Amino acid sequence: MSPERTVRVVVAKPGLDGHDRGAKIVARALRDAGFEVIYTGLHQTPEQIVATAIQEDADAIGLSVLSGAHNYLFKRVLELLREKGAEDVVIFGGGIIPPEDIAALKAIGVKELFTPGTSTQDIVRFVREHVRAAV
Repeated sequence: MSPERTVRVVVAKPGLDGHDRGAKIVARALRDAGFEVIYTGLHQTPEQIVATAIQEDADAIGLSVLSGAHNYLFKRVLELLREKGAEDVVIFGGGIIPPEDIAALKAIGVKELFTPGTSTQDIVRFVREHVRAAV
């Protein structure tokens, strides 16, 4: 039996939002916790994010959205993953997202959403408990 490989997480900043400090902090916390992290940088389209996740054989995608376009961006990433047969990739994210939108996003398949002030340890714990690397 082969050991599980390291969980791979794509951390992405979709859309026009230019504030990536939080995404970089989360990426660093996940990397420090032993996960393999691919940070895509600013201004990524949902198509670019999904292409990166598939190319990198990612287990999860963490989206950071502060622009207010969270409903469209999360939904589009989920649609593209389904189209590519990669609906097993766990989607989570964070940003300034109203509670009613959090409920709606979870209903369409976003696994978890973190709002400003969330401890990076809570995010690390979520990934550890909800994302499993394929063997």
